[in-house]
Amino acid sequence: MSEEKNLKPSIEELKKELKRENSKKEYRTVLRNTLFVVVVVAALAVLISSFFITVLKVTGDSMTPTLETGQIVIAQNSSGFEPGELIAFYYNNKVLVKRVVGSPGDWINIDGEGNVSVNGVVLDESYTTDKSLEPTDITFPYQVPENRYFVLGDHRSASIDSRSSVVGCVTKEQLIGKVIFRVFPFDKLGGL
Repeated sequence: MSEEKNLKPSIEELKKELKRENSKKEYRTVLRNTLFVVVVVAALAVLISSFFITVLKVTGDSMTPTLETGQIVIAQNSSGFEPGELIAFYYNNKVLVKRVVGSPGDWINIDGEGNVSVNGVVLDESYTTDKSLEPTDITFPYQVPENRYFVLGDHRSASIDSRSSVVGCVTKEQLIGKVIFRVFPFDKLGGL
């Protein structure tokens, strides 16, 4: 009989075992909830980036000093753009960022010194580092075709843009969205 008594667990041992089992259940619950939250957040991030915003890394010098290589910006998915706004668009499996200068139907003219006029009004382009007509292979004045946008880089002598038939005017199918915010570097964080 004393042997049977020793085979039965003590109350302390039962409490320890119960605590261990409860800890396992609690751990599984926390793990399951954490995985659920991670999956939901990832799905929301994909949905938001697909339908509302796109995060882009700037490469090249065509938009200096406004944007520089290595900076990270956010583009808001949009289909309508105003002159002066920065837009991102697809070109030859790359993403380019340029400034909208002309909308469908506008007449664009660039004189020999690089001064741009739209519908006869000379633009005040304080954001450019150098005004330049080159590189160009189109004839000015130039009328922007329907459903397209005429875009220029801010660093004109280093930018291949709508002045060249290689890039041409941007179609609505190429558009990603309006570049609205600089995320990195942090010292230049803010709207554009």
